[in-house]
Amino acid sequence: MQRLYDFLRRHPTGVDSFWAVMLAGFALVWFVEADMGREPRIAAVPICVTLCLASALRRRAPEHMLLVVAGCGLVQLATNVEINPADFAMLVVIYTCAANGARWSSWFGLIGGLLAPTIAGVRWHPQEQTEWQAIVGIFFATIPFALAWVLGDSLRTRRAYYAQLEERAARLEREREAQAKVAVAGERARIARELHDVVAHNVSVMVVQADGAAYVLDAAPEQAKQALETISGTGRQALAEMRRLLGVLRTGEQAEGGEYVPQPGVEQLSELIEQVRGAGLPVDFKVQGSPRPLDSGVELTAYRIVQEALTNTRKHGGEHVGATVWITYDEAALALLIEDDGRGAGRELYETGGADGLGHGLIGMRERVGMVGGSLEAGPRRGGGFRVSVVLPVKR
Repeated sequence: MQRLYDFLRRHPTGVDSFWAVMLAGFALVWFVEADMGREPRIAAVPICVTLCLASALRRRAPEHMLLVVAGCGLVQLATNVEINPADFAMLVVIYTCAANGARWSSWFGLIGGLLAPTIAGVRWHPQEQTEWQAIVGIFFATIPFALAWVLGDSLRTRRAYYAQLEERAARLEREREAQAKVAVAGERARIARELHDVVAHNVSVMVVQADGAAYVLDAAPEQAKQALETISGTGRQALAEMRRLLGVLRTGEQAEGGEYVPQPGVEQLSELIEQVRGAGLPVDFKVQGSPRPLDSGVELTAYRIVQEALTNTRKHGGEHVGATVWITYDEAALALLIEDDGRGAGRELYETGGADGLGHGLIGMRERVGMVGGSLEAGPRRGGGFRVSVVLPVKR
């Protein structure tokens, strides 16, 4: 049964042709039994044939078929061919134009359908009927034309509604895919920043310690041993953080150990400062205000900003450089100030990132600060050195 239904939907003209043949059969019966003169009977033949063809082709060219049936109606009036079964094609074509045709054809069919019974009633007014009977007959003859147009227009409205729902569903699907891509890109950017901070900081510490160990290996074996231990501890810490970041990329799995490693925050800054001091960079660490738990995003941003700033100090500060880290807890913000007294970096590094790919740490700082709605100022200090000032808003 479903196959038959699908076949009929794929061949609408064949279905319409079948009903056109049936309509032609009824018209033939009327033609044989009608009591009319020779001339009108001959004129009825092309009119009925044309109306049946219009019924068969109504869905292929609804606007043209509407004009054809309208012309047939005018010819009927001129040749005195009375109402016959073939005129049912007018109802079918009006319905089709209301459902599928252009908007002008829909309104043209409605107006023509409402006027046709009145014109026919005046043209072929039965002598035995009174005026009231004729009016009632015209009224009931108008109802089928009105119903045909209403049904067709309702079908048009329903199709438009379904098309709008489908378009909206498709648009929502596209928006959902776009949001998913944006989320994936944002997550990849976040992980890239995390990897940059972890690798840049820890590897720079390891390089400094390795250079120091190589320099004092023969003269001070104990210091070289201590530097190697620092390298080992820093490498393990870097591996642990990289495992945490790679664990974020897994779907439906947990990182090694059953749980992900917690993200670092302001409380871990003391450990970071001690690690930096152990790598040979003197750091003065000061905290103002009353420390309190903050949003995890703000905590991680503060930690990474300090980490990146101290890493840049080791890279660009030169020899005998020292740094100062100030953290101020305010009622509505967390302020960070990281300064050093080294030679600093070139202006092109902190403004554009540098032509050789350097300076991306400062670009990452700006991205991190922007994600939490904060502000950042970075640049050379007066009198030498480099200065990074950050204000991160916090929720009350």
